[in-house]
Amino acid sequence: MLGLIASIPYWAQSLLRVLGGIVAVLLPAGTIVYVFLFKMMSFMQSRLGPMEAGPFGSLQLFAEVGKWLQKEDLYPERADRFIFKIAPLIVLSSTFLLVAVVPFGPDAWFTDFEAGVFYALAVSSVSVLGILIAGWSSANKYSLLGGLRAAGQLIAYELPMVLAVIGVVIQAGTMNLQQIVVAQNAGSIFGWDGLGNPYILTQFVGFIIFMIAVQAELTQTPFDMPIAESELVSGYMTEYSGFRFLIFFIGEFATAGVFALIASILFLGGWGVPFAWFGWTSIDSVDNWMNVVGPLIMFTKMMLLVFVIMWVRFSYPRFREDQLQRFAWKVLIPLSLVNIMATSVLKVAF
Repeated sequence: MLGLIASIPYWAQSLLRVLGGIVAVLLPAGTIVYVFLFKMMSFMQSRLGPMEAGPFGSLQLFAEVGKWLQKEDLYPERADRFIFKIAPLIVLSSTFLLVAVVPFGPDAWFTDFEAGVFYALAVSSVSVLGILIAGWSSANKYSLLGGLRAAGQLIAYELPMVLAVIGVVIQAGTMNLQQIVVAQNAGSIFGWDGLGNPYILTQFVGFIIFMIAVQAELTQTPFDMPIAESELVSGYMTEYSGFRFLIFFIGEFATAGVFALIASILFLGGWGVPFAWFGWTSIDSVDNWMNVVGPLIMFTKMMLLVFVIMWVRFSYPRFREDQLQRFAWKVLIPLSLVNIMATSVLKVAF
């Protein structure tokens, strides 16, 4: 799993990476569901939420998973069974591929790609294929419409997401996520290094665009047209039951967590704290205890950003399809291009 285990045999490293990836995906997903879906939404609606299964309903998630696992795995008579069954796995696999590039500490990483930003943006698009396949293979018009809506929406909002990240890449001068973390924590603001140089200050416009695009990529309200219950039942998930519906459910919240981790790396300094606090001069001088503290810092930042995502989800009404597309093409994309231009000019000037 880590750079710290280079002396372990390759097969053992691979096993640890797989186990670490499962933990890095499922643990945030379960935490997000309990804290935000079960409790935060309940408190916002002046109710308690689940309270019976475990202390304060803390075991409700396990009860829900057990219920889904016991349900019969149904599929429509006219569905393409093989494609229908693998579609949820394609969606979930994109989440596992995405977390593989996230650094959690100076030596705590799965992979350290030089083009990590490019890789992350590329594999995040794989889920579109799974959603479109799920809608088409269900042999259900509601599902097909949901899949087509999702494909159109995700393609439209991937563009502002990519353009929002370009500003960070220009400022950091690298696409390596670990180096982006170092650049923020080893940097300074007008010669003062007390806070490092978190890019949320200089790339605030890019951060807002990125978070809006993440909301749309997750098909969360107000961008939930692909699963609009009042029109499409459950959209591309209409015909799914039992374990396969559970995979879609896990994928949705796990992806929210992973996107929040990536946003924290790009804009909030990732696992690091300003190097000046401890007299560190480079990543080689960072103490080993940051490999333990780093994941906790990342988890804290992730929960903060997911709180924003869920707050928006529980607060705003749904866009119409035309409003949704117009917002992407006429507002976010031009704004992100202006941000790139401004970043480029300031990078050359200063």
